[in-house]
Amino acid sequence: MLVQISHERSQALLRQRNLFALVSAGLAIALVVAGGLAATRNREVVLVPTVRAPLTLSSAGVSAQYMEFITRDAALMLLNRSPEGLDYWMSQILELADPAANGTLKGELLRIVEEQRGSDVTQAFVIKELKVDPAGLTSEVKGTLKTFVGAAVIGSDERRFRFNWTYQGLRLALAGFAQLSTEEKTEEPKQ
Repeated sequence: MLVQISHERSQALLRQRNLFALVSAGLAIALVVAGGLAATRNREVVLVPTVRAPLTLSSAGVSAQYMEFITRDAALMLLNRSPEGLDYWMSQILELADPAANGTLKGELLRIVEEQRGSDVTQAFVIKELKVDPAGLTSEVKGTLKTFVGAAVIGSDERRFRFNWTYQGLRLALAGFAQLSTEEKTEEPKQ
């Protein structure tokens, strides 16, 4: 009688062990499949909706709307400057810069800082038109650039600027910028 009870108990334990092995194998396969999907899928980050529409970033490429917002902010930061805030101005632009273009951009910005430091010349830019090309990672901004000495306006000109960008991972970074002629659209940008 004890042998029969012992045999039934061992059979029950064997069934439990086999069931546990099957469940473990199934979970291992599911983990491998989920890991493979996670590694090959495009990554997305949902941004805080502080703009007029919710934005997402994807490793598949930059969206036109996101590029428009970044271009707008970069243009306003780059083209609105006064002698009092030149160090902050330069550091903020360099934070947007692509590491590969950082040296070139810093050289251009240092030239501007040296020209403007100690003067009373202030610049203000009003955007009138903004175009983006997410496939080419370029954007163009057109608007009015006003130059002030003290409180007097000494210049108000229509200007166009091109911004070149790089997109690596989930980061859109400034690679270069240039002023374009207002008539033609195919001028080479400074890098």
